[in-house]
Amino acid sequence: MTLTLYNTLTRRQETFETVEPGKVKMYYCGVTVYDYCHLGHARACIVWDVVRRYLQFIGYEVRYIQNFTDIDDKILNRARQEHSSMEAVSERFIKAYFEDMARLGIKEADEYPRATHTMNGIQRLIHDLENKGFAYPADGDVYYAVRQFSGYGKLSGRKLEDMQAGKSDRVNLEDPEYQKKKDPFDFALWKAAKPGEPAWESPWGAGRPGWHIECSAMVRDRLGETIDIHAGGEDLIFPHHENEIAQSEAVTGQPLSRYWLHNGMVKVDGEKMSKSLGNFTTIRDLLDRGVDPMAVRLLVLTAQYRTPIDFTDEALTDKTNAWHTLKDGLLFGYQYGEQLGWGVGSGDWGLGKNLSNTQSPISNPYVERFQEAVNDDFNFPGGLAVIFELAKELRREGNIIVHQGKTETPTDELLKQWQTLVTLAEVLGLEAKLEAGTAVNDGLSDAEIEDLIQQRQAARKARNFAEGDRIRNELQAQGITLIDSPEGTRWHRS
Repeated sequence: MTLTLYNTLTRRQETFETVEPGKVKMYYCGVTVYDYCHLGHARACIVWDVVRRYLQFIGYEVRYIQNFTDIDDKILNRARQEHSSMEAVSERFIKAYFEDMARLGIKEADEYPRATHTMNGIQRLIHDLENKGFAYPADGDVYYAVRQFSGYGKLSGRKLEDMQAGKSDRVNLEDPEYQKKKDPFDFALWKAAKPGEPAWESPWGAGRPGWHIECSAMVRDRLGETIDIHAGGEDLIFPHHENEIAQSEAVTGQPLSRYWLHNGMVKVDGEKMSKSLGNFTTIRDLLDRGVDPMAVRLLVLTAQYRTPIDFTDEALTDKTNAWHTLKDGLLFGYQYGEQLGWGVGSGDWGLGKNLSNTQSPISNPYVERFQEAVNDDFNFPGGLAVIFELAKELRREGNIIVHQGKTETPTDELLKQWQTLVTLAEVLGLEAKLEAGTAVNDGLSDAEIEDLIQQRQAARKARNFAEGDRIRNELQAQGITLIDSPEGTRWHRS
């Protein structure tokens, strides 16, 4: 089974081959820290978190870098509005970022470089570009000469002549920045200091870097000249990633990244998320209103990562129900392991432990099918299908144990299935945690279900059929199916 990826640069699916065998250098264009993270960030961070987890699962040593853009016009505007500083705004929202991502179960990157901590690398890269004839100073600014780089447009597929045709009516000839440029397509590498804004000393005068040069410098400083995966949202393809390629490759003469991967955008109830539309939703707003973080992960992972995704209340409800099914399977060992003679409950997998403490299972058909699916351009929906198959099988076995007190399936086989489920679910970041003293299943416990069945039987015996139907419907709403027979009433979780 060979991993293949859709490469935005080549517009085709390719076999994954790293620069250094067995190792992956991966960079994700992170957030600009001027506000709380929204659903678009949730989708991107979940996708690239799972990509990293999967690469590690199949044996790669992954070095994963994610940056923070902590100097930007949006940050400065927020600081002015709040009578604060750029540093204070950045620190507040970096702290909030880590809080939100922890709630979503996202593992921390190996390193989080910041633009303000990379000034030496940024200035060194600009200096190299200037020496090679790809950059020029202009009254304290420094610009990249786009037409000097023959490969410009290769990532986005855009051609300068096509863009030029529609640009003339949008150019403001009175704009001081435009007047400094030698060509309308040139973009800023360094911006001269403005009154009241933070600035750093440089060979071109006090100022601050442009956005695009920051990522090029951080990739070069942390990972080297050529990396394996450069990831981000599809809205970054142009101009940000296009400009990164132009900056980096003009200096090194080497590909910046072997594979360019981009996740699709997020909609809310069918519309683009926007503050003006009133549908702008932050991660913490969503989770604070009671949405399960694992339901959010499921919603993200049931869509192919390159396609758009729509956050709706109906979709979140559906994924919440799906998570309950999966969680039942993940907690199977806690509920029935001791009864099956596994020793679960008092050993390394005891109450309060994270289920990820299980050992990776040996290769089996479920693992092979999971890898076969996901190896096809990170087909996480296909991997989820295998996981849910396992979870439903374990839940069915649980129902048999409840009603018959035993199962005919060999206990060692059930243990292997449970270990496989837990391991594969963890690859997707879908982890169930059981706190001491809490019920194993979401919703009603077995004892509560039996009590309601007794109440229903009493109501039916008293010919209060309306009450009996009410109890049946209440149980049905919580995923409990009743089966009446001459021998009594049996039930199972559906």
